[in-house]
Amino acid sequence: MKNLCLSLHDLIFNPTKNLKQHFMNTTSTHTLTVSGSAIKKYLPALARLRIAVFRDYPYLYDGSLEYEEEYLQIYSQSDETIFVLIFDGYEVVGASSGMPLKMETEDVKKPFIEQNLPIDSIFYFGESVLLKPYRGQGFGKVFFDKREAHAQSLGYEYATFCGVIRPNNHPLKPNNYKPLDGFWRKRGYEKRDDMKTTFIWQDFDEDAESPKKMQFWMKRIL
Repeated sequence: MKNLCLSLHDLIFNPTKNLKQHFMNTTSTHTLTVSGSAIKKYLPALARLRIAVFRDYPYLYDGSLEYEEEYLQIYSQSDETIFVLIFDGYEVVGASSGMPLKMETEDVKKPFIEQNLPIDSIFYFGESVLLKPYRGQGFGKVFFDKREAHAQSLGYEYATFCGVIRPNNHPLKPNNYKPLDGFWRKRGYEKRDDMKTTFIWQDFDEDAESPKKMQFWMKRIL
């Protein structure tokens, strides 16, 4: 598979690039990194991906496009945010996001405040979502590499994210399910058992929203 990489830097400083030629090969995958207001046009694509990917275990998320697009708007409101997008031709098949922790909700910031950690020095990674046919090709590493580099360029000392906690005996857990803990540890992230929060959403097998415990992971990046 041929991998192409096109960034905003390329668009600005290499205006002679033939963009039409670049995107013509629909069998190619390529990445695009965008920030701030440039994110806005990609909000519907990430909303669709979140609904598709997060429906699977362990999130089991039953969401709507309207809610998702509204929820994601904050990413277009600061030049320090980031989307890392994976394209197959013109289609967005994967995406990851990030923003300064100080922009997040109080529920997300609270565990850091309780541990006396410097909110202004921490960059928060949101979702990493990738359609199944594109997994196992190194895009997970791309998501982390590009977000970490972005956070480092802005002077952030730490990166963090959280993942849902499900019981080992959850009835919808697939027999072949493999958690991502090993991948995250290999990337240098430490599970913070002393730092958890609660998000609320409706699983597809639930009649109403319910609280879900979330586990934080952290890494020093600078």
